[in-house]
Amino acid sequence: MRRLTVAGLVVGAIGIAVLWAAGVEFPFYPPPGLLILGAGAAFVALARWRRAPAVGAFLGLFVLAGFVLSSVVSGAGTGNLTGDAGAGGVVGSVVQLAGAGLALVAGVLAVRRSPAS
Repeated sequence: MRRLTVAGLVVGAIGIAVLWAAGVEFPFYPPPGLLILGAGAAFVALARWRRAPAVGAFLGLFVLAGFVLSSVVSGAGTGNLTGDAGAGGVVGSVVQLAGAGLALVAGVLAVRRSPAS
């Protein structure tokens, strides 16, 4: 499950890179989510702490919550998903959300299944 958590974070970061390449505007250069998910993937992959996948689960939840919040506040999240940023925006959003969802579920399962120390 740890590997699936890492994979989800990497896929989420790839989704953000696709959004960026599609011309979606981000508040900073490079997109902060790209760096955060990349650092989170490295941490979960390299840390030997048995609860490290919880960090991946939190980051997945953070991305999903950010999508919902940006959809409610400005319509940007759902706008990208429905084609406001073109096909690249749709693909990037789907990939990002799929990766974040995978990281969330796999991270929770990894922590639940890890042996108690």
